[in-house]
Amino acid sequence: MTLQDRDKRALLILAVVLPVAALIYWTSGSSSAGSVKVVAPSETVGRDEKRISVLRTALATVDGKEAVLKQVSTELAEREKGLIPGDTAEQAQAQLLQIMRRLAKAQVPPLDIRQSELGQPRSYGESYARVTVSVSLDCRIDELVNLLAALSAQPEIIATDEIRCTAANPKSKLMPVRLTVSGLVPRRLVPEKKGIPAL
Repeated sequence: MTLQDRDKRALLILAVVLPVAALIYWTSGSSSAGSVKVVAPSETVGRDEKRISVLRTALATVDGKEAVLKQVSTELAEREKGLIPGDTAEQAQAQLLQIMRRLAKAQVPPLDIRQSELGQPRSYGESYARVTVSVSLDCRIDELVNLLAALSAQPEIIATDEIRCTAANPKSKLMPVRLTVSGLVPRRLVPEKKGIPAL
């Protein structure tokens, strides 16, 4: 079999093109294979299952937490009914003084409040403030005990801060008493003091 000129030219072109094509194939194939990287997954199935388990547990406790929040909110609203009413701290102090006068008159025999003094309102925690009233009266020990018992039975949030008793009269058994009582009010009634803090 003899090759014609045309076949010889085709073989010559093939001999030149084939090494060039092989060179291009190998260089382009190796660079594309080098740029593609296989990355391991950042999270495994086990981690995903644990995460789902934690989320399900948290979701299961949401209903319980909402029920507790509702119960606590109801209790807080019920207890806050005992705050001393008033639009200002002075009005709340006047209400507290009225409560003390009412309790003193309700005693048997009625007690007479000789003198009263309003204290400086102070903050009490983040949500409440405290107003104080001091009253002076003459009474026997049993009458003082009855007054304190009546004070503790009030629906308002009231507490005794201080009791000062001096020597009793030996004949009448009456003793001068100074009783300081505090009541809780909303924090908004006591403005924050502005200015330079004291050293």
